[in-house]
Order: sequence, then C-alpha cells, then structure tokens
Amino acid sequence: MVVGAGAAGLAAALELQQGIREVVVIDAGDRPGGVMRTDHAQGFVIERGPNTFQAKGPMMAVLRRDGLESILLRARPASRLRFILHDGKLVPAPMSPLALARTPLLSGRAKARLLVEPFIRRRDTAGESVAEFVTRRLGSEVTDRLVGPFLTGVYAGDEQRLGAEAVFGSLVGFERRAGSIVLGAIASLFDARGEKGLRGVYSGEKGLGPLARALAERLHEPPALGSRVTGLRREGDEWYVAVRGAGGESEIRTRRVVVATPSDAAAAILRPLCPGAAAELDSIEYAPIASVSVGVSPADVRTSIEGFGFLVPREAGIRLLGCLFMSQLFPGRAPPGRELLQCMIGGLRWPDAIDLPDDALADQIRADLDRILGLTGAPDILAVTRYRRAVAQPARDHRTRLDRIRSQLADWPGLALAGSYVAGVGVSDTFASGLEAARSLAD
Repeated sequence: MVVGAGAAGLAAALELQQGIREVVVIDAGDRPGGVMRTDHAQGFVIERGPNTFQAKGPMMAVLRRDGLESILLRARPASRLRFILHDGKLVPAPMSPLALARTPLLSGRAKARLLVEPFIRRRDTAGESVAEFVTRRLGSEVTDRLVGPFLTGVYAGDEQRLGAEAVFGSLVGFERRAGSIVLGAIASLFDARGEKGLRGVYSGEKGLGPLARALAERLHEPPALGSRVTGLRREGDEWYVAVRGAGGESEIRTRRVVVATPSDAAAAILRPLCPGAAAELDSIEYAPIASVSVGVSPADVRTSIEGFGFLVPREAGIRLLGCLFMSQLFPGRAPPGRELLQCMIGGLRWPDAIDLPDDALADQIRADLDRILGLTGAPDILAVTRYRRAVAQPARDHRTRLDRIRSQLADWPGLALAGSYVAGVGVSDTFASGLEAARSLAD
C-alpha cells in the first residue's frame, strides 16, 4: 500500500508494481499528483503548485521505462536567462564562470575571493547552515547576493537556518571528497555512474497536473481518491491499514506500507505506533507560500519580459519573493498577446501573507511588480493559491533527524517514508524519495 498520490507516492507505487501484482494507492485529494495541479482560466495554463522540474536520472529512468518521456516539455533556450533584483534593477544571474567574472552582482574583492576556494582547508560541515558553509568556502557576498536569492526561489526560506548537508549535499560532498567545491565539481564530471538525467528544466506537455495523471494511468489500479488513513497496526508480518473513504470505513491488509505524505500527515499516522518518530516528523518546519498567477499585456510593462524570471533578495525590502515568466518558458501558457507571470509571496520572509485576503495580496503583487517591472496598465489577477505548509525547511540537524526517524522505524519492518522532506523539495528529488522507499521494502 502507498499512502499519498503525489510525486513520491506515484513513484513508490510504480516501483512496487514492478514486483508485486497489486498496489493500492490512497489519497485524500480529488485528483492524483498532490500539489502537482494544473488549471485553466481565460486561456491561461495555471500551475497551482510547482511550475517546473529538473529531469534528474532516477525520475527519467521511470519515465523512459513507462513510455512517458515523450510528454515532457523542455523550457525554451531563453530560460537560461535569469535575473536577480539588484539596486532596483534586474541583473542577469551569472550562469557560467565567464558570467561570474563579469557580473556586477559581486565586487572585485568577492570575485578574487572565489579564486582561493581550492586552497581553503576542509572542515567538518556537520551542523553548519547554508550561510555558514557558503560563506566559509566562497565568501559572504556570494551568500548574500547569489545563494540567498536562489534559496528564496527554491525553499522560500532563510539561508541562516537551512542546513548545508540537506540543501547542498553535493557541494558538501565535494568538499569532503576533494577538499574543495571547485575540485570536487571537476572530478564529478568524470563520474559516469547511474542513470543520466536531461539538461535544462521541464514541465509536462500540458502541465504538471496532466503529467501526474499520466503517471497514475500507468498503475494497474487507479488511486483511491478522497480516502484517508485512520489507523495503522501490525500483526505478525502483515500491516492492517484502516481507511475512511466515500464508501465508508474499511481495513486493508498488506505486507508493505509507504507513507508518502507531508511530514505532519505522516506524524499523525505513526503517532500511535511510534510516538518518537512522530515527534521528530512534527518538528520539521515548512514555509507558507501564496502563489499568485498574473496576466499582463507586454505593452503595459516598461521592462521587457524575457527569460526564466527574477528573484528578490531579502535586503531589497520588497515583499515579493520572485516571479516566473511562464509564457516565456513554455508555449501555449498564455493566449496570444498576453504574458503569464507566476508570483510567489510569503515564505519565512513574510509568513503572515498566507492569511491576507485575495484583494490585499493582489494589491501587494501589483505594487511590487510596478516597482520591479514598471506597470503602465493594470494586470489581471487570475488565481491565488495558498499553501500553509508549502515547502519543507531542512534545518542544520535535518540529516541526523532523519537518521533518528529511520532508526526508530527499524523496529517496524515493511514500513518506509517518502516525500519532499526526505531527499529534497524539487519534483525529481521527491519522486526519487518514493523510488528509494519502494526499493528499501522490496529488499
């Protein structure tokens, strides 16, 4: 059985299905995909959750195996152009060593500091925050002007609180293995192990919601939607899962259970069984986000809308976290003569935004877009989506917390966890956590 039909749950079910005749997937939602949800309004294609994903190796292996690679849609080449707000202007983010050498985002002193990174002695990173790790290796300007805005876009979080091991695991690994981020990255170019992913960023041909539905259609049995787990117990070598659905109460017997839900929902399921693990899961913080879909006419914006979008550093004093130019990334996302902007607001920077009424959020979005892009006309607010627990915030001790959870659950064979809090908040990372959970039970 798999509890949850988001990216992690669908991945776990598809993987378990390879060796098991029947896999039951239950989910409280009204459609598969969890936060991968796509709607349409006034000719716009609106993503209610994640907007893009990196097509990493583990996820691609499943998509290729199940014949779904063809429905992926790669972002246009212009997506390589990304902006950071700096001194009131949108400045291209450096995406190559040459661009890094030329960028006005860093001072000459900060650029010189980058050159000495291979000569800085390695140190134990256990318990370091992202800010501490990056500042130690690359300098404070890189932390404040590049890494901070990047983490705002991905985690809506705070680089002073996010854990380096959990967020930048590959960079931490480079330092541990090679004594340097730069040297470790160079060495990794010659590592050919594992399934290869695709370059760039992607969506589904018709959005991420339809991609999730296509994954669900590869299951032998469709997910049981509108259903919740109300109890979990073990007798002998089998699990008994109490489920409440549209047809009433039932109990399902199974040998394996993957709980692929947000950490608070997993805690509620496990609390009677393993209160220690439940307490650890409950302690994982999430950032709240309001995502606002905005339609504009290019003639009503003084700054050209091009590229991937922009991010806003904390010191800019603007409420907006960032904005994606969705109609520039993928064709068909907006009607002719219009642009679709996906604006994010809230996060740990302004958590109270989640409680504002729609009109107040709309006014704030318009004001911030006017300051950044220069509006000469009124944009249309197409949709407002709120997630009180949107993005997991892996703290300094996140890796050790997960180790403690796994240790406590070791007494309960046939049970595994998956989700965005396990291996990363991106769609591909969340998907990979489901694959890993399924494989651990198969073993």
